[in-house]
Amino acid sequence: MFHRVGVKAYKADLHNILAISEVLDHPDRKFKTIHIAGTNGKGSTSHMLAAILQEAGYKTGLYTSPHLKDFRERIRINGQMIPEKKVTNFVAKHRNDFAKIEPSFFEMSVGLAFDYFAEKQVDIAIIETGLGGRLDSTNIITPLLSVITNIGFDHMAILGNTLEKIAHEKAGIIKPNIPVVIGQYNTETAPVFIQKAKECDSEIHFASEEYEVEYSELKNGYLNLNIDRFNKDILKNLELDLTGIYQKKNICTVLCAVHQLIEQGFKIDEKTIRSALKKVKESTGLMGRWYTILTHPLTICDTGHNEDGITEVVKQIQQTPHEHLHMVFGMVKDKDINHVLELLPKNATYYFCKADIPRGMDAEELSTLAREHGLKGILFSSVKDALKAAQTAAQAHDLVFVGGSTFVVAEVV
Repeated sequence: MFHRVGVKAYKADLHNILAISEVLDHPDRKFKTIHIAGTNGKGSTSHMLAAILQEAGYKTGLYTSPHLKDFRERIRINGQMIPEKKVTNFVAKHRNDFAKIEPSFFEMSVGLAFDYFAEKQVDIAIIETGLGGRLDSTNIITPLLSVITNIGFDHMAILGNTLEKIAHEKAGIIKPNIPVVIGQYNTETAPVFIQKAKECDSEIHFASEEYEVEYSELKNGYLNLNIDRFNKDILKNLELDLTGIYQKKNICTVLCAVHQLIEQGFKIDEKTIRSALKKVKESTGLMGRWYTILTHPLTICDTGHNEDGITEVVKQIQQTPHEHLHMVFGMVKDKDINHVLELLPKNATYYFCKADIPRGMDAEELSTLAREHGLKGILFSSVKDALKAAQTAAQAHDLVFVGGSTFVVAEVV
């Protein structure tokens, strides 16, 4: 299981998922899809698109990973998790076939999602890649639209150690004659996408070149936004219930994708967009994105876990009023830990911990590395003990932040 163990569990080819598709009678060909890849933001983007399509009246499948609390979070239709019985019946029914194929946990999950969406005859399914794109198990679909949110440094041992190499892997989801939306224009990666789109004769759009958040503020529990398209107002006072400031990038990607869907005949109006974006968490079950766990003391978690993700988290912490910062922090072993630690605020109290998975980094080792970057704190044997200590120590106007890894957040939400 890649998410628990790491690189040695990753299978970099499509052989197994093609064999699974054959056994299941090619469910991936029986419903329409949108395919989403990217280093950061693909989860938020997927959930926002799902919320909009649901609100527009489409029966919407959503496949994402990893889950926080329950495996079934990965596979939803109109926000409802796949029933437990569907999961257990699927495994029992195909046990012998899978024993021959020997799929990974992720490959079996993708097969289950495709089988469920086909059986339930969804109108459209949003399919998020697990890792990369070109060789990702989800990459057997031919979508109506491909979306790549952004490119940053993550999973370099698998995807490559330059932005161009990582972009090449993500660009693998671009299909012949299928339009593609790239969230953020970057001079290093844009040529990779432009070249791939040209080879595929695919129309390409860079959301950050077409859409801009002209104004934003946190107001009444929402991220309030004014959005321009080609320098003309299109949405004023748009309320988004995902309040991380990094959602300003994702919302442009989402709106660019929606525009492409409308061009393809989907019936989505402004009223639907406004209503959907005000209740993304309620509609889709999204958790862990600048998520408030407790208000006294203010305790917030976020799943940002790589250089780009942590950069955005630190920006948001700086903009959140507080007297002292308490950081409950843990990471997994295969991240670029030194680069992340260098980004963290030095004037905070740290509560170092290890998520309860084999891939988690030992708290003592993390603490030793953190000291080299001027970060000081206390060690804890569990995430929950670390959180309890931070909340006990926090004064009325302090901020407690929990993060560093999706798996740390999973233990507190």
